[in-house]
Amino acid sequence: MRRFGFDLSALWETVMGVLPLTAILVFCQLALLRKPIEHVKEFSIGIILSILGLHFFLKGVSMSFFPLADSVGGNLVLLNRKWLIIIVAFVIGYFGTLVEPALRALAMQVEEVSSGAIPHKVLIHAVGIGFGLGMGIGIFKILHDVPYIKILAPLLIIVLILAFITPKEFASIAMDAASATTGPVNIPLNMALAIGLTKQIEGADPLIAGFGIIGLTSIGAMVSVLILGILTRL
Repeated sequence: MRRFGFDLSALWETVMGVLPLTAILVFCQLALLRKPIEHVKEFSIGIILSILGLHFFLKGVSMSFFPLADSVGGNLVLLNRKWLIIIVAFVIGYFGTLVEPALRALAMQVEEVSSGAIPHKVLIHAVGIGFGLGMGIGIFKILHDVPYIKILAPLLIIVLILAFITPKEFASIAMDAASATTGPVNIPLNMALAIGLTKQIEGADPLIAGFGIIGLTSIGAMVSVLILGILTRL
């Protein structure tokens, strides 16, 4: 349903996604914890802004990033240099991670809890580098038709080894950072890029080769945060 060119049905879906969570939190605060909601006016305006912001953000991603990434992925084969395609994938993954809202929220929380010992910008860029490396590894897997298990198993072993060496607080941060990268920017952007590329490779099955790249990027983010922890100790 549209009114004045505005998709009301899509907006309603966003409302129905935000309001139940809001209702649960309000119920816990008022009924279970018996605590008042401070600054009710600001809270109400914030909910409205969250709904509108999320709606327009998702709409913008579907109109711009998704089709553009699919087109870029489909045309990367024209470069005729596999190493250059991998570098392009790294750069896209890195910069896509820098604008991921969930990662920014996590990084700010880490900086606050650590009293500034772990600056949010350092964490964001470290995660971006790891995500970009994971993206590059995923594209390498697609280009060279490497079985997923041969890529995944060594990376998991590296994660386990680093988890024993790095300070224990960074092991926990690495887990959350990996989850924070799988947000509304990176998933449509990088999935579209990988699937678009796979469609142009003769004999490649997009269902097999195109998927799984988000998992590799998340592992890459974990590795970079764990290494950051080791560097801070040194």
